[in-house]
Amino acid sequence: MSIKPYWSQKEPSMDSVLWRFMDLRKFRDLMASEELYFRRADLFTDKSEGLPPEDYALRVLGLDPFNIDHRSHLNNHLGSLAQHRESYYVNCWYLYAQGLETLDMWELYGHDGVAAVTRYDLLYDALNGLSDEAHLGQIQYGTDHLTDRFNALEFITTKQKKYALDCEVRALITAYDPLAGGNRHIDLDNCPHPHPLPVNPRNAWVPDCKRRRIDLRKLITDVVISPWAETDAVEEINLWVKIKGFPAAAR
Repeated sequence: MSIKPYWSQKEPSMDSVLWRFMDLRKFRDLMASEELYFRRADLFTDKSEGLPPEDYALRVLGLDPFNIDHRSHLNNHLGSLAQHRESYYVNCWYLYAQGLETLDMWELYGHDGVAAVTRYDLLYDALNGLSDEAHLGQIQYGTDHLTDRFNALEFITTKQKKYALDCEVRALITAYDPLAGGNRHIDLDNCPHPHPLPVNPRNAWVPDCKRRRIDLRKLITDVVISPWAETDAVEEINLWVKIKGFPAAAR
Protein backbone atom coordinates (compact mmCIF):
# COMPACT_ATOMS: atom_id res chain seq x y z
CA MET A 1 0.00 0.00 0.00
CA SER A 2 1.41 3.41 -0.94
CA ILE A 3 2.04 6.19 1.56
CA LYS A 4 -0.94 8.51 1.89
CA PRO A 5 -0.64 12.31 2.09
CA TYR A 6 -2.54 14.22 4.76
CA TRP A 7 -3.89 17.71 5.34
CA SER A 8 -1.22 20.35 6.13
CA GLN A 9 1.55 17.81 5.50
CA LYS A 10 5.09 19.19 5.67
CA GLU A 11 7.98 17.25 4.18
CA PRO A 12 11.74 17.81 3.99
CA SER A 13 13.60 17.23 0.73
CA MET A 14 13.95 13.61 -0.31
CA ASP A 15 17.71 13.64 0.29
CA SER A 16 17.38 14.95 3.86
CA VAL A 17 19.39 13.02 6.43
CA LEU A 18 17.47 11.46 9.34
CA TRP A 19 18.81 10.06 12.61
CA ARG A 20 17.03 7.68 14.96
CA PHE A 21 18.56 7.85 18.42
CA MET A 22 18.28 4.66 20.46
CA ASP A 23 19.80 3.07 23.52
CA LEU A 24 21.89 -0.07 23.22
CA ARG A 25 18.96 -2.37 24.00
CA LYS A 26 16.85 -0.93 21.18
CA PHE A 27 19.80 -1.04 18.79
CA ARG A 28 20.29 -4.74 19.54
CA ASP A 29 16.60 -5.31 18.87
CA LEU A 30 16.74 -3.48 15.53
CA MET A 31 19.81 -5.42 14.40
CA ALA A 32 18.49 -8.81 15.52
CA SER A 33 14.91 -8.43 14.28
CA GLU A 34 15.44 -6.12 11.27
CA GLU A 35 12.07 -4.63 12.14
CA LEU A 36 10.95 -1.04 12.63
CA TYR A 37 9.23 -0.49 15.96
CA PHE A 38 6.02 1.60 16.04
CA ARG A 39 4.63 2.69 19.43
CA ARG A 40 0.91 3.23 19.96
CA ALA A 41 0.32 6.99 20.10
CA ASP A 42 -1.60 7.10 23.38
CA LEU A 43 1.33 5.47 25.23
CA PHE A 44 3.80 8.33 24.76
CA THR A 45 4.99 10.26 27.82
CA ASP A 46 3.21 13.38 26.56
CA LYS A 47 -0.43 12.58 27.30
CA SER A 48 -1.58 15.36 24.96
CA GLU A 49 -0.12 13.40 22.02
CA GLY A 50 -2.55 13.56 19.11
CA LEU A 51 -4.98 15.91 20.85
CA PRO A 52 -5.61 19.59 20.04
CA PRO A 53 -5.01 22.35 22.61
CA GLU A 54 -8.24 23.04 24.45
CA ASP A 55 -8.37 26.71 23.45
CA TYR A 56 -8.02 25.75 19.78
CA ALA A 57 -10.78 23.13 20.07
CA LEU A 58 -13.10 25.60 21.79
CA ARG A 59 -12.54 28.20 19.08
CA VAL A 60 -12.93 25.85 16.11
CA LEU A 61 -16.02 24.20 17.55
CA GLY A 62 -17.53 27.53 18.57
CA LEU A 63 -17.91 26.57 22.22
CA ASP A 64 -18.07 28.60 25.42
CA PRO A 65 -15.77 27.09 28.11
CA PHE A 66 -18.10 28.36 30.87
CA ASN A 67 -21.21 26.75 29.42
CA ILE A 68 -21.83 23.31 30.95
CA ASP A 69 -23.49 21.93 27.83
CA HIS A 70 -20.63 23.22 25.67
CA ARG A 71 -18.09 21.66 28.03
CA SER A 72 -19.84 18.31 27.64
CA HIS A 73 -19.74 18.74 23.86
CA LEU A 74 -16.00 19.49 24.02
CA ASN A 75 -15.35 16.43 26.18
CA ASN A 76 -17.19 14.28 23.67
CA HIS A 77 -14.96 15.50 20.81
CA LEU A 78 -11.74 15.12 22.81
CA GLY A 79 -12.74 11.70 24.10
CA SER A 80 -13.47 10.49 20.58
CA LEU A 81 -10.07 11.76 19.39
CA ALA A 82 -8.32 10.13 22.34
CA GLN A 83 -9.78 6.79 21.25
CA HIS A 84 -8.99 7.38 17.59
CA ARG A 85 -5.29 8.00 18.31
CA GLU A 86 -5.06 4.41 19.57
CA SER A 87 -5.18 3.44 15.88
CA TYR A 88 -1.90 5.29 15.15
CA TYR A 89 1.47 3.62 15.67
CA VAL A 90 4.47 5.94 15.57
CA ASN A 91 8.15 5.65 14.63
CA CYS A 92 10.21 8.82 15.26
CA TRP A 93 13.31 10.23 13.51
CA TYR A 94 15.41 13.38 13.96
CA LEU A 95 15.79 15.72 10.97
CA TYR A 96 19.51 16.36 10.65
CA ALA A 97 18.90 19.48 8.58
CA GLN A 98 21.37 21.75 10.38
CA GLY A 99 24.25 19.31 10.17
CA LEU A 100 24.48 18.71 13.89
CA GLU A 101 22.94 16.75 16.68
CA THR A 102 22.56 18.03 20.22
CA LEU A 103 23.83 16.48 23.43
CA ASP A 104 20.26 16.78 24.70
CA MET A 105 19.07 14.37 22.00
CA TRP A 106 21.78 11.89 22.95
CA GLU A 107 20.93 12.23 26.63
CA LEU A 108 17.19 11.79 26.10
CA TYR A 109 17.10 9.03 23.51
CA GLY A 110 20.48 7.37 22.98
CA HIS A 111 22.67 7.90 26.01
CA ASP A 112 24.64 4.63 25.85
CA GLY A 113 23.68 3.66 22.31
CA VAL A 114 23.66 4.90 18.75
CA ALA A 115 21.93 6.94 16.12
CA ALA A 116 20.90 4.92 13.08
CA VAL A 117 21.19 7.13 9.98
CA THR A 118 19.05 7.10 6.85
CA ARG A 119 17.61 9.50 4.28
CA TYR A 120 14.02 10.62 3.87
CA ASP A 121 13.69 8.90 0.49
CA LEU A 122 14.95 5.59 1.91
CA LEU A 123 12.50 5.73 4.82
CA TYR A 124 9.75 6.66 2.36
CA ASP A 125 10.56 3.61 0.23
CA ALA A 126 10.60 1.32 3.28
CA LEU A 127 7.14 2.49 4.37
CA ASN A 128 5.80 2.49 0.84
CA GLY A 129 6.31 -1.26 0.66
CA LEU A 130 4.22 -2.07 3.74
CA SER A 131 0.71 -3.48 3.62
CA ASP A 132 -0.46 -0.84 6.14
CA GLU A 133 -1.94 2.56 5.53
CA ALA A 134 1.13 4.72 6.22
CA HIS A 135 1.95 8.41 6.55
CA LEU A 136 5.27 10.25 6.70
CA GLY A 137 6.11 13.89 7.33
CA GLN A 138 7.59 16.47 9.65
CA ILE A 139 6.08 17.27 13.00
CA GLN A 140 4.94 20.89 13.23
CA TYR A 141 5.19 22.70 16.54
CA GLY A 142 2.70 25.09 18.07
CA THR A 143 -0.68 25.92 16.53
CA ASP A 144 0.02 28.60 13.90
CA HIS A 145 -0.14 26.07 11.06
CA LEU A 146 -3.47 24.57 12.14
CA THR A 147 -6.45 25.34 9.97
CA ASP A 148 -9.97 25.73 11.29
CA ARG A 149 -10.51 22.01 10.97
CA PHE A 150 -10.94 19.19 13.46
CA ASN A 151 -8.60 16.78 11.75
CA ALA A 152 -7.04 13.81 13.59
CA LEU A 153 -4.00 13.57 11.29
CA GLU A 154 -3.26 17.26 11.79
CA PHE A 155 -3.28 16.73 15.54
CA ILE A 156 -1.14 13.57 15.51
CA THR A 157 1.49 15.46 13.47
CA THR A 158 1.46 18.52 15.76
CA LYS A 159 3.30 18.93 19.06
CA GLN A 160 3.79 21.65 21.64
CA LYS A 161 6.53 24.22 20.97
CA LYS A 162 8.56 22.99 23.93
CA TYR A 163 9.41 19.88 21.87
CA ALA A 164 10.64 21.84 18.84
CA LEU A 165 14.30 20.87 19.38
CA ASP A 166 13.34 17.27 18.60
CA CYS A 167 13.07 18.27 14.89
CA GLU A 168 10.92 15.19 14.46
CA VAL A 169 10.03 13.39 11.28
CA ARG A 170 7.21 11.02 12.11
CA ALA A 171 6.35 7.76 10.40
CA LEU A 172 2.84 6.50 11.11
CA ILE A 173 1.04 3.29 10.38
CA THR A 174 -2.65 2.88 11.11
CA ALA A 175 -4.24 -0.25 12.50
CA TYR A 176 -7.91 0.08 13.36
CA ASP A 177 -9.63 -2.30 15.74
CA PRO A 178 -12.69 -3.36 13.71
CA LEU A 179 -14.63 -4.23 16.88
CA ALA A 180 -13.73 -1.14 18.91
CA GLY A 181 -16.57 0.88 20.33
CA GLY A 182 -16.51 4.63 19.80
CA ASN A 183 -17.99 5.55 23.15
CA ARG A 184 -15.42 4.34 25.67
CA HIS A 185 -15.20 7.91 27.01
CA ILE A 186 -18.85 7.91 28.14
CA ASP A 187 -19.55 6.92 31.73
CA LEU A 188 -22.45 4.98 33.24
CA ASP A 189 -24.44 8.21 33.63
CA ASN A 190 -24.06 8.90 29.90
CA CYS A 191 -21.65 11.80 30.52
CA PRO A 192 -18.71 12.19 28.09
CA HIS A 193 -15.12 12.56 29.33
CA PRO A 194 -12.05 13.83 27.42
CA HIS A 195 -10.40 10.40 27.58
CA PRO A 196 -11.41 6.73 27.55
CA LEU A 197 -12.55 5.33 30.90
CA PRO A 198 -11.44 2.17 32.74
CA VAL A 199 -15.07 1.07 32.90
CA ASN A 200 -14.91 0.74 29.09
CA PRO A 201 -11.50 -0.87 28.42
CA ARG A 202 -10.12 -1.33 24.93
CA ASN A 203 -10.18 -4.83 23.50
CA ALA A 204 -7.41 -7.01 24.92
CA TRP A 205 -5.98 -7.85 21.50
CA VAL A 206 -5.00 -4.23 20.74
CA PRO A 207 -1.17 -4.26 21.06
CA ASP A 208 1.09 -1.61 22.58
CA CYS A 209 3.27 -1.64 19.48
CA LYS A 210 3.57 -2.86 15.92
CA ARG A 211 6.67 -4.21 14.22
CA ARG A 212 7.28 -4.21 10.52
CA ARG A 213 10.02 -6.12 8.71
CA ILE A 214 12.20 -3.95 6.50
CA ASP A 215 15.36 -4.32 4.41
CA LEU A 216 17.83 -2.99 6.95
CA ARG A 217 20.72 -2.70 4.50
CA LYS A 218 18.67 -0.55 2.14
CA LEU A 219 17.43 1.69 4.96
CA ILE A 220 20.45 2.32 7.20
CA THR A 221 23.33 4.29 5.67
CA ASP A 222 25.46 4.80 8.78
CA VAL A 223 25.60 4.15 12.52
CA VAL A 224 26.85 6.89 14.85
CA ILE A 225 27.93 5.87 18.35
CA SER A 226 26.95 7.91 21.40
CA PRO A 227 29.76 10.03 22.87
CA TRP A 228 28.95 8.38 26.24
CA ALA A 229 28.99 4.77 25.07
CA GLU A 230 31.16 2.44 27.14
CA THR A 231 34.08 0.58 25.55
CA ASP A 232 32.29 -2.79 25.60
CA ALA A 233 29.21 -1.17 24.01
CA VAL A 234 31.37 0.30 21.23
CA GLU A 235 32.82 -3.14 20.54
CA GLU A 236 29.35 -4.70 20.38
CA ILE A 237 28.00 -1.97 18.10
CA ASN A 238 30.91 -2.38 15.68
CA LEU A 239 30.38 -6.14 15.68
CA TRP A 240 26.70 -5.72 14.75
CA VAL A 241 27.65 -3.29 11.96
CA LYS A 242 30.21 -5.75 10.60
CA ILE A 243 27.80 -8.70 10.76
CA LYS A 244 25.03 -6.77 9.00
CA GLY A 245 27.43 -5.62 6.27
CA PHE A 246 26.61 -1.93 6.34
CA PRO A 247 28.61 0.13 3.82
CA ALA A 248 30.02 2.40 6.53
CA ALA A 249 31.62 1.45 9.82
CA ALA A 250 30.15 2.69 13.08
CA ARG A 251 31.72 5.93 14.24
